[in-house]
Amino acid sequence: MGPAVIADTIARGIAVWPVAIPLLGAALTLLLRRSPFLQRGVMEASVTLMLGASVSLLVHVARGDVAIMAFGGWGAPFGITFVADRLGAALSLVTGIVALAVAIYARADVRARRRRAGFDPLFLGMLAAVNGAFLTGDLFNLYVWFELMLVAALGLISLDRRPAQIDGAIRYAAMSMVGASFILIGIGLLYGETGTLDIAHLAAALVGKEPTLSLSASAFMLLAGFALKAGLFPLFFWLPASYHTAPISVTAALAGLLTKVGFYACLRVLVVVFGVGDNAVVPGIPQLAALLAAATMTVSVVAAMAQADIRRLLAFHILGQVAYLMMGLALASVAGLAAAIVYMVHTMLVQTGLFLGAGAIARAQGSYNLRDGTGLIHDRPLFTALFAVMALSLSGVPPLSGFWAKFLVIDAAFRADAAWLAGGALIGGFLTLYSMSTVWSDAFWGTTARRARVIRPIPPAMMYAMVLLGACTIGIGLAIDVVFAFATDAASQLTRPMPIGMTR
Repeated sequence: MGPAVIADTIARGIAVWPVAIPLLGAALTLLLRRSPFLQRGVMEASVTLMLGASVSLLVHVARGDVAIMAFGGWGAPFGITFVADRLGAALSLVTGIVALAVAIYARADVRARRRRAGFDPLFLGMLAAVNGAFLTGDLFNLYVWFELMLVAALGLISLDRRPAQIDGAIRYAAMSMVGASFILIGIGLLYGETGTLDIAHLAAALVGKEPTLSLSASAFMLLAGFALKAGLFPLFFWLPASYHTAPISVTAALAGLLTKVGFYACLRVLVVVFGVGDNAVVPGIPQLAALLAAATMTVSVVAAMAQADIRRLLAFHILGQVAYLMMGLALASVAGLAAAIVYMVHTMLVQTGLFLGAGAIARAQGSYNLRDGTGLIHDRPLFTALFAVMALSLSGVPPLSGFWAKFLVIDAAFRADAAWLAGGALIGGFLTLYSMSTVWSDAFWGTTARRARVIRPIPPAMMYAMVLLGACTIGIGLAIDVVFAFATDAASQLTRPMPIGMTR
């Protein structure tokens, strides 16, 4: 096999490399389980290569191309296909950035015992599943990637085998299986109606079709399953009950990635397959999405303000941020979808950074309890500035990415004559700002009595990880025109499904 043939094979398989690289890395780290140092090296190399593959994929699709890979010579709708458009490639890139930040942070947080317990192969397996969900072209394989994510996440949550972790993993597994059942039933109904599960073929098969009972049931079952995975009201209680029990590196990765995959599935399936606005096959989905978003935002932000444990407080904010994403979907317009895409990129980066910051706070003051605050602003000013960037971005303070993400969602709501949604988003933003101000006042200002406690040093690896994510949220804020233009193109691709011939 000559160099030209190898280069052609790599180019044609560009859509699958962000999945294949972490899978191969996971297999290798399993073989090296008796050598934590080598495991870490392979994991970090795999994450770096995965990020490089995602950059190459994004460059490829940014030219207007769609990267397609069909396995075994079987084209859609019979074969397994990977299809990377602008949205899938962008989210794969963000996944790589999140993974790199967590890998850097893990140098200080994940010791040899946790690596021998399986951190590296489980982490890489979860990354492969996340990218697989972002890049698959088949609805059933989307379900399969969800289940692989679940298996990896359960192993990571229970890494230390503590009773609280086992309890959190059981709660997570129980609710995930409920969501998986909803999704599987919806897939079965959809297949019975159309005879295919390839997403592009499904979209073509449903054009102009009347909303039958089975189609309507399929759409709402899929919405229920994906909403549960994303952490939307009313079945969201599993998330704050389980995430805070895991090691903080794991919690940060879960917060940044998993609920966003649930919302991505809503975008990919509900928009591409069932349509939105005037092209909707099943009416009522945007209205239900709006109600779910409003209820989730209200309950989650109020619950966050009642938390003393910073991990649980941030876990409730995960839910509130997903509500903003669902608002964009509920608007059923290209502007709303583009705003949701920008918000998804922003929240994946910032929420990962906040959880990494929570771990650094606990390392410094010896506790995740905000009431044990030690006045970090006096002793750790650089870390204080890094955490402030993340907190202000989450709250929507200009010129950071969070401000523009919220602005775009609210602007799209006003343009769609959904002033009540815009008002809810504004109120949610103010309450988020208040909630984060309590973190600031307790952990960073503290009191003279609390400052009598010894403040331990924060490892450089923790700082480097936060610098990376902080630079991203600042960069997005400064380059918002470019980011929003890309997101608008990605949203337009969603509303103009790929022609069937391109998947053969």
